[in-house]
Amino acid sequence: MPHKTIIYRKEEQTVWLTLNRPLASNIINLELANELGDACREINQDEEVRAVIITGAGQTFCSGADLDELSSFSLDQLSRMNPASLASRAVAAVNCPVIAAINGDALGAGLELALSCDIRISSENARFGFPETSYGLIPGGGGTQRLPRIVGRGKASEMLLIAEPIAAREAYRIGVISKVVPGDKLAEEAKEIAKRLVSRAPIAVRYAKEAVNKGMDMTLEQGLRLEADLSFLLQSTEDRAEGIRAFLEKRTGHFKGE
Repeated sequence: MPHKTIIYRKEEQTVWLTLNRPLASNIINLELANELGDACREINQDEEVRAVIITGAGQTFCSGADLDELSSFSLDQLSRMNPASLASRAVAAVNCPVIAAINGDALGAGLELALSCDIRISSENARFGFPETSYGLIPGGGGTQRLPRIVGRGKASEMLLIAEPIAAREAYRIGVISKVVPGDKLAEEAKEIAKRLVSRAPIAVRYAKEAVNKGMDMTLEQGLRLEADLSFLLQSTEDRAEGIRAFLEKRTGHFKGE
């Protein structure tokens, strides 16, 4: 399916999704959100895909939502089709691991999009922040909920309330991202992480992601039961048997997702 605002590129078992509005700093409008949603559904229907990398065209990852477009929405429209929320929900619903390769500023809806990914790495020049309160708004795509779960209440409150961006090294220090690399090494690093993910047993990876994401909204006891249930389901898979054989034979496992 052709897209206007994103680039969908599949390399073997990895899909690259590139936000492609570089002249507008890759801000998220309704068209981009809808195309991203279509792409994520396509990924979930493709059993070959085992990892996704999201990045931005040009020098910016994503600098926010299209405020001009938002101002034209009625309250009813905004409640049903907030582009920031649509985009973040679509990415969060991808079954396989999603890597955010943050090549420049990730602000507002852009940071919300990154937070909906499972692994976040960044170039050295990127900045991270939620400027919404300086516009008389609050984040509308999950920022107030995902950020505290990742960095804790105190630091999240500081970023959300003061609305000033932080540098990549500070984002790494507080846990927003897991790695900072030179800009010219970012794609290579993302590809290497994806390569390692693709080599793992795909059902186990999917269940581990499900256990983490669903468990965050459960009590510890509920989360432990979910983990036990998913672990039990894995016992009957061919991948689990292959994993044990590979361990005993001291070789790399060859997993089929069965």
